[in-house]
Amino acid sequence: MPENAEHIVKSFEQELKRLRVLITEMGGMVESQVAMASRAMIEKDAALASRTVEFDPKVDAMEREVEQYVIRLLALRQPMAQDLRVIVASLKITGDLERIGDYAANVAKRSLVLDQFSLPYTLTGLAHMSELVQENLKRVIDAFGEDDTEKALHVWRSDEVIDQIYNALFRELITYMMEDPRNITPCTHLLFIAKNLERIGDHATNIAETVYYAVTGQPLSDARPKGDTSAYAVVRPPA
Repeated sequence: MPENAEHIVKSFEQELKRLRVLITEMGGMVESQVAMASRAMIEKDAALASRTVEFDPKVDAMEREVEQYVIRLLALRQPMAQDLRVIVASLKITGDLERIGDYAANVAKRSLVLDQFSLPYTLTGLAHMSELVQENLKRVIDAFGEDDTEKALHVWRSDEVIDQIYNALFRELITYMMEDPRNITPCTHLLFIAKNLERIGDHATNIAETVYYAVTGQPLSDARPKGDTSAYAVVRPPA
């Protein structure tokens, strides 16, 4: 191989490594944002909720940086095969991470409103759901950084559990609303928080599918496991 060609290959490898670093950094930012939003909700920490919302523009800026980097790689390197899949996957993953950041900010905003209410019930279910979502988010970011399809598959399969918890919370909160009209406003905000967490789980699953394709060159052939049945739920008023 000519010396200049070897130099180009090494340079391209370094650029791909830099791309992975950027995605991992953005993933870490979003992980922190989701964790902050969850803590703010559970601990009724208004200051932390405000910091979570203020964090969102940083995630948006990181998305733009990755997009520009990807466009540059595509224009100058004309990658093929797995290199092309990784670069395109990075672009898709940044979109999912940006949306996760938006949902985290929404959770924080809702928690600020909840601070005005004295809730007659615990947030144990939401706290558990949040923990599972955060675990999946961390695992799928690690999966991308390590080209680990097993971790990606674990996230893909475990999203159904998050959906089931969401279904249970949905029914519970609707019941509280029917039992006492004073619960309607706080429960509505809790429903939105639960849905935001469920959507974060969905985007983590999107990333898992993208990672699997980037590594193997094959899409996941099975139908995605889904457990969200809230759209069809029938909740009867208490007797």
